[in-house]
Amino acid sequence: MKAPPRLRSLLEEGLIDAVVRQLMSGKEATVYVVRCGDETRCAKVYKEATQRSFRQAVDYTENRKVKNTRQARAMAKGTRFGREAQEAAWQSAEVDALHRLAAAGVRVPRPFNFHEGVLLMELVVDAEGAAAPRLNDVAFTAEEARAHHATLIGEVVRMLCAGVIHGDLSEFNILLAADGPVIIDLPQAVDAAGNNHAQRLLLRDVDNLRDFFGRFAPDLLATQFGAEIWALYTRGVLQPGSRLSGRFDAPQASVDVADVLRVVGDARDDEAARLLRVGQRD
Repeated sequence: MKAPPRLRSLLEEGLIDAVVRQLMSGKEATVYVVRCGDETRCAKVYKEATQRSFRQAVDYTENRKVKNTRQARAMAKGTRFGREAQEAAWQSAEVDALHRLAAAGVRVPRPFNFHEGVLLMELVVDAEGAAAPRLNDVAFTAEEARAHHATLIGEVVRMLCAGVIHGDLSEFNILLAADGPVIIDLPQAVDAAGNNHAQRLLLRDVDNLRDFFGRFAPDLLATQFGAEIWALYTRGVLQPGSRLSGRFDAPQASVDVADVLRVVGDARDDEAARLLRVGQRD
């Protein structure tokens, strides 16, 4: 096919040799299948901010680092330079997350290059060598659903141990490769230790997995992996391969009965004193 304008610079630089076809167009990017020598890869072309339906919510961008204070000031003021810097930071967040997670052994596409708003990465394929489908396009048996759910819970744990939370994980951004699920779409990934919304985003990611696979294996709907994972993480004992039960009992704070009785007694004395004052005035 004829190369779209955003991919021509990659052709000129020799980063890709040919554009095969458009693979998909989503809320934040258009993805193309490309040839690089003897390999088939994919090129994710990010849409301009004005063309995207996905907004950079503060929940995701909170405490993200920028290159310098000039960029930070411009982004805060919303200047043209600031908007461009914010867009660049949004795109590079996915690149950084992919490198970080791939190094940690998380099942994500291998990134190769990032050039002028285009991310060149591994093409995830199915058993026949075709582009892998999203989970949303596949039906599972109960046994398959439990197996894939267990795999992905393990990947969420591995991500969290690497300090990353996906933030928008669902059946729409997980591919089913020949050897199992692969997590994609990470520009909104958050730093687990530096984002005040980290717990809520992690719980939502895990709940999305539970609800999707629970359609095929209803017993999964009763699990509470998110709360269990977060509790282990905050205690500093979460590790890749941590054994999880899917059950979580919120800790119950012990009650100081004597202190409660003192408070009740003080309130009773205050009320008696008030009534006495009222009676004296009458």
